[in-house]
Amino acid sequence: MFQSGHRNYDQDNEGLRYGEDNWKYVVNDYQKTPVKPTLDGEPSYEGIPQGLHDTTQPYWTDSDVRRYAYWSVFAGACGFTYGNSAIMQFHKENDKSSAYGVKDLWEVALNAPGAIQMKYLKQLILSKSYLDRIPAQDLIAGKQGEKYDYMAATRGKNYAFIYTFNGSNININLDILRFNKTKASWYNPRNGVYTSIGVFKAKGIRTFNPPGEKTNGNDWILILERI
Repeated sequence: MFQSGHRNYDQDNEGLRYGEDNWKYVVNDYQKTPVKPTLDGEPSYEGIPQGLHDTTQPYWTDSDVRRYAYWSVFAGACGFTYGNSAIMQFHKENDKSSAYGVKDLWEVALNAPGAIQMKYLKQLILSKSYLDRIPAQDLIAGKQGEKYDYMAATRGKNYAFIYTFNGSNININLDILRFNKTKASWYNPRNGVYTSIGVFKAKGIRTFNPPGEKTNGNDWILILERI
């Protein structure tokens, strides 16, 4: 288990951390022999300032929580730890002091957007075979992207999931799946809704264009299933 921390890319200047790229810690662990379960035990918490201590900084939101969750799990993590600033310190209305510029009461934060959305990650992962799932960055044809453009891919025997945080076009080398035909669909990590794309021959490189315009937080999961 590792702590990826609360710093953004610009705040991480010590050379020993990966900034917001928590998936890199998973890759490091997954490459060890033998492969063992690994987990991000403390990523950035929803409702906490970026970097923790300066409350004038932007606060981490539900879209950031989703990004950390899908990046790390698709990289090979066995699960994900959700954190919330108000819940972490059980912030109450009559508290005489608080930490990290907390804004919500802990009872309210139980229903924070990021907290609710974690169940959609669980539902997606457990909708398919769990123990044969492996990282699958080789599915992505061409550049995998950097920082918020980064795409994460994972697959099992009869399926593949590919995550984009900002709705970038996804280029997939379908030959690697070794399917005859594949059924493609979009999965919305904000509400758990599936949208059908169609059925295709699983040959060559195909581009998939997520719904909406490219912008941070317009995240989608491309699902490819063997027919």
